[in-house]
Amino acid sequence: MASVLIREAKEGDCGNILRLIRELAEYEKLSDQVKISEEALSADGFGENPFYHCLVAEILPAPGEPQGPCVVGYGLYYFIYSTWKGRNIYLEDIYVKPEYRGQGIGSKIIKKVAEVALDKGCSQFRLAVLDWNKGAMDLYKALGAQDLTEAEAQAVLRDCLH
Repeated sequence: MASVLIREAKEGDCGNILRLIRELAEYEKLSDQVKISEEALSADGFGENPFYHCLVAEILPAPGEPQGPCVVGYGLYYFIYSTWKGRNIYLEDIYVKPEYRGQGIGSKIIKKVAEVALDKGCSQFRLAVLDWNKGAMDLYKALGAQDLTEAEAQAVLRDCLH
């Protein structure tokens, strides 16, 4: 049986990460919104001052199996700062290929991001989920997440730089 490794992404993973970003966008019915390139992911995530950090879920084949490791999921996060609460971590994306869901891979990615948050002294772990994605909401709540939609009554402005 193959095992799963959750590890920090390497620059060489950018092609697989982009493929998974496109799959996530298709799942969310937003494929036309993906404008990022593999080169941008590489420059923005692996330079001297990265804009984001990423974990990948890699399936490691059992001994004797012919195929090599396969990236089947990712969690892309970055640090933000609250003037009231201090350091926060924001999970921008988490995605696991449909055929690998239900095996605890998403939970492992989230737990690893939470470990990073604790190691960096973050007071909050933030993420957003589409309101129709019940499976994801159920997972996050099972892991202890609280829905702050009404409590914070925030408006989100998109593309305000364009």
